[in-house]
Amino acid sequence: MAANLRDLTPHLVVLIIVSTLGPLQFGFHLAELNAPEDVITCRKTSISSTISSLLSYVKNSSSDVDCIPMTRPQFATVSAIFTIGGLFGALMAGPFTSSRGRWLSMQLTAAFYIVGSLIETLSHSVPVLSTGRFLTGVGAGASTVIVPLYISEIAPPAQRGLFGAFTQISINLGILISQTMGYFLSHDSAWRWILGSGVVVAAAQGFGLLLAPESPKWTASAKGDVAQARRTLQRIRGKNADIDEEVESWGQGSGRPTSEEESLLHSVEDRMEGLLRRDTSSRSNSPSPSTSSRPHPHKASKPHLGFVQVLQDPNTRPAIIAVVGIMFAQQLCGINSIIMYSVSLFRDLLPPSFSSGLLTICISIINLGTTTACSPLPDKFGRKACLLASTIGQGVSSLVLALSIMFGVKILSAIAALFFVAFFAVGLGPVPFILASELVGEEAVGATQSWALGASYIATFLVAFGFPVVNEALNRVLGGAGWVYYIFAGLAALWALFIVRVVPETKGKANVDEVWGRTRRVD
Repeated sequence: MAANLRDLTPHLVVLIIVSTLGPLQFGFHLAELNAPEDVITCRKTSISSTISSLLSYVKNSSSDVDCIPMTRPQFATVSAIFTIGGLFGALMAGPFTSSRGRWLSMQLTAAFYIVGSLIETLSHSVPVLSTGRFLTGVGAGASTVIVPLYISEIAPPAQRGLFGAFTQISINLGILISQTMGYFLSHDSAWRWILGSGVVVAAAQGFGLLLAPESPKWTASAKGDVAQARRTLQRIRGKNADIDEEVESWGQGSGRPTSEEESLLHSVEDRMEGLLRRDTSSRSNSPSPSTSSRPHPHKASKPHLGFVQVLQDPNTRPAIIAVVGIMFAQQLCGINSIIMYSVSLFRDLLPPSFSSGLLTICISIINLGTTTACSPLPDKFGRKACLLASTIGQGVSSLVLALSIMFGVKILSAIAALFFVAFFAVGLGPVPFILASELVGEEAVGATQSWALGASYIATFLVAFGFPVVNEALNRVLGGAGWVYYIFAGLAALWALFIVRVVPETKGKANVDEVWGRTRRVD
């Protein structure tokens, strides 16, 4: 960890903070309706008896009731439509960021967040609130494609697993902020301040990006300006950082000035002499001074593959299957049943002295803390090992949660929920975002990210929309509660088998061919 911190420069820290405001808003909007659900849908005026008592003491008898009447299926639709927007954003972001760059793409996500948050805040009907949720979903989906790419292209190669986990850390921070605000502001019309906070964060992201450069790797591969890309990367990493090997890996030359150009920079007195040497060398068989900044013919970059092409190409198809599978595993193990519905889920399952809103905040703190603490694990133990530990742990926690709910062991239900979220943070949270850019070459990264996030949002929609409906139906038909978590436990077992059989390890592999066993590494 100390070595990782030594690689941090102030410039890199600022870029990571600004860029991860995008995923932070993903987490914020994902969870923003969890706590105030009963207040927004006119079932209650406050979720907390303590806050209700305080309000009744402070306020006059004339209460300003501000809510949007909704049935449970309608609320499930409003919640889940965020993921439909996310799917649209994820599918569009890959090709767009490959052709137009990371910087412009991140600016557009900030614009979607601002407009969507404004519409949500001012909404007074289900269709208008749904429209706002869809637009913020577009920004969220695009962010979760673009930001991991951007971070992987500016972070030191040896620490990309660590810095790649910052995407999930920022998502969890957004969830925690949203849940905490929800606990204190889920009353009367105050819930609108929760939704309106998204405007402030998105505006901060937009202004912060004015300080951010374009991705050096994209500048080199898409624009062919290796010299500029090298200067940008050197400024991000620090003047003493060794970036030669990384720049060479872009396949466009080193971007270094020639020895003649360096002499011109170092000595004004030798300027004329240096120019004469360059003139002499240009008449000889030596390469031109600008040669190293141009793409080498034998290292010409491959054309970018599109959304359908990566599935048709036999070299990238296994990666698409693996990435789509782990993205489905990430969601279908049930994490968003807790993130999106924990307040209503645990409302009648906890001791009277412990609020479900407080449990939700505790869950969010555990989620953020565990994700942060576990961020070095993928680099230390490998991506696949973390995925397996996470999936198996979530499966066991689901089984315990189902049994504890069924037999009314309330404190065990709370503990199982905490472990459920903690195991998610070990692998299923951060690792899929890392693998999506490590299983394919640069020419297929954008399209692969779109496949990955598209699968994630489809799976998230299934949980977001289906969980409250299926949970209520199973409880009504079978009696009792908690049956749905048996399903999540079974799915976790199936996904663990999928990871063992289909997902390769990428830790310590030199390139994509080595990851898939298409070449033998020679050290």
